Amino acid sequence: MIDNRTAPYAALVLRLGLSFFFFAHLIRKFAVIGFDPWWAGLIKQGYPGVVLGYTVAIEFAGALLLLLGVYTRYVSLLSLPVLLAVANHWMVRKGFWFADGGMEFPLAWVFMLIAQVLLGDGAYALRVPALFWERTQPATA
Repeated sequence: MIDNRTAPYAALVLRLGLSFFFFAHLIRKFAVIGFDPWWAGLIKQGYPGVVLGYTVAIEFAGALLLLLGVYTRYVSLLSLPVLLAVANHWMVRKGFWFADGGMEFPLAWVFMLIAQVLLGDGAYALRVPALFWERTQPATA
């Protein structure tokens, strides 16, 4: 049974948690590792620049837009390819278990993003104009 009184707050908590994870990864990327060493290291491993650019764009979108509750479903959906690739990256290199540096956490993040796609914005989301494909046409008589 879904409790309609608390479900919007569950979506809010999930949205804020996901935003926190995106912010944490941006801080690590820019303040701890350094953006240039991160980028150069992944280019050296053979990742195309467009993939890295998409990753950084998704992290910024996830951090800011999820925090505000703006286009939550779309941001979460567009984040899934990055997190699936990260999960695969760590599965191949370290295996499943998070304690060994594996894919357990990125895979949990994937499931959280899927839940957010299904739940939507939740409570305290900014109201923004609907995207053009979401606009409904007025009924004609």
